[in-house]
Amino acid sequence: MEATGTAVTGTVVQWVRTSWTKQSRGGPAAALRNRAPTAFPLPPRTPPFVHSVLMHEADGFRPRSETLEGPAPDVLLQEHDGLLRVLPTGTPFGMPRRWRRPPAVRLARGEWVRWQINHRFANPCDGEWTYRLDTLNIAHGPAPANLFLGPPPHCVDERATLR
Repeated sequence: MEATGTAVTGTVVQWVRTSWTKQSRGGPAAALRNRAPTAFPLPPRTPPFVHSVLMHEADGFRPRSETLEGPAPDVLLQEHDGLLRVLPTGTPFGMPRRWRRPPAVRLARGEWVRWQINHRFANPCDGEWTYRLDTLNIAHGPAPANLFLGPPPHCVDERATLR
């Protein structure tokens, strides 16, 4: 059994993180933010790996990506009896607090899940809110480059209303 801190053999993780301020909460800027993808083609790598894609309001939500080897941050992964147990850990700093979380998802080899969760954060310098949508796409086993571009067979939506 393996958990966070260890890369699970054959696992492909794609984190898509979109960040914005109150300027993108409405109007044309919100429309641009809402068009930001929740999945991207995977780079040509051999699993396990983490494909991280960041999009920020400050640069027009243009995707910046990097591929990392090793464990996926902010997600618990455990493999047991051929099933991969997936549970994002979230951040202790984001609001709203989620006292009750959905249960972990168990994936058979060849399956994948899309898990979404959003947060708002207070800037310690000026108290202004910033916002973030995290989308975790994770596959148990090798994945073709376009795997996450279609509809997910498993989907967990933890998005909440953000003030």
